[in-house]
Amino acid sequence: MMELLHSTISGKGEPLIILHGFLGMGDNWKSLAVQFSNHYQVHLIDQRNHGRSFQAEEFSYEDMVQDLHNYLVHHDLQRVNIIGHSMGGKTAMLFAVEYPDLVNKLVVADIAPKFYPPHHQYILDALSAVDLNKVKSRNEIDEVLKRHISEIGIRQFLLKNVYRKEKDQFAYRFNLEVLKEQIHEIGVALPPRTIFEKPVLFLKGANSGYITNDDEALIRAHFPNSQILTITNASHWLHAENPIDFFNNVVRFLEND
Repeated sequence: MMELLHSTISGKGEPLIILHGFLGMGDNWKSLAVQFSNHYQVHLIDQRNHGRSFQAEEFSYEDMVQDLHNYLVHHDLQRVNIIGHSMGGKTAMLFAVEYPDLVNKLVVADIAPKFYPPHHQYILDALSAVDLNKVKSRNEIDEVLKRHISEIGIRQFLLKNVYRKEKDQFAYRFNLEVLKEQIHEIGVALPPRTIFEKPVLFLKGANSGYITNDDEALIRAHFPNSQILTITNASHWLHAENPIDFFNNVVRFLEND
C-alpha cells in the first residue's frame, strides 16, 4: 500500500505546498502558514523520515519527488505553487523539472541547484550523543546538544523534534539512523540539462553563504524565468529570521502575473 505524506491543510484558494528543510518539519512553518492561508490553501508537508510522515530505508530526492507526486494525486491537486526551503527547495526544484505541468510557480529558499559537500555532521553527532533511553527531560537533552552545538537557535530547532513516545521515553520525530546513513543524498545537485521554464523566485539570506553570485549562471541555466532576491537581516533560516520580508516577497511574486 502506498504511504502518504503527513500534512496540515489550512485556508482556501490556490494550493500552496510548503516543504521544510533537513531535520525540520511542517510545524516549523506554522506561523507563516497562518498568514499564507488568508490567500491560499496551504499544505504544510512533512517529508519522508521527518516529522509525522512515514519512515523508510530509501531516502533520496527522487524518492521525495515521488512522495509529493503521490500526495498531489491523492488530494487531486492539478496545479500548485511550491515553497521549498533548503532540502525542501531541492525536492521542489526536482519536482518542477520532472512534473512541470503540475507546478504553477516555484519559490526556492536559500539553496541552489548545485552540489553541496556534507556539512551537517556535527549536528548528527550531537543528536547521536543523546541517550534517549536515559534522559529524563528536554533540558538534559539540551545539555548534551550544547557540548557540540553552541548556537541556541539550532538547538531549539532540533528540540522541536523531541517528543515523548511513552511516559518516560523520549524519541526523535526524524529517522536519525537513515538520515545519518544517507547524509550524502542531501547535497546532490539537480541533474544536468534539466529545465523548468515557468516563474521561479530564489530567496537568499543576506548573511547566508548557501547561494553565491557564482551560482547565478547555474540557476538561470536550469530556471531561465527566475529572479534572485536577498532577504536582509537573515541567514539560512530566512523565513524564521525575517518572516515579514519573506512573506511579502513571496506573495508579491505569486500574485504578479
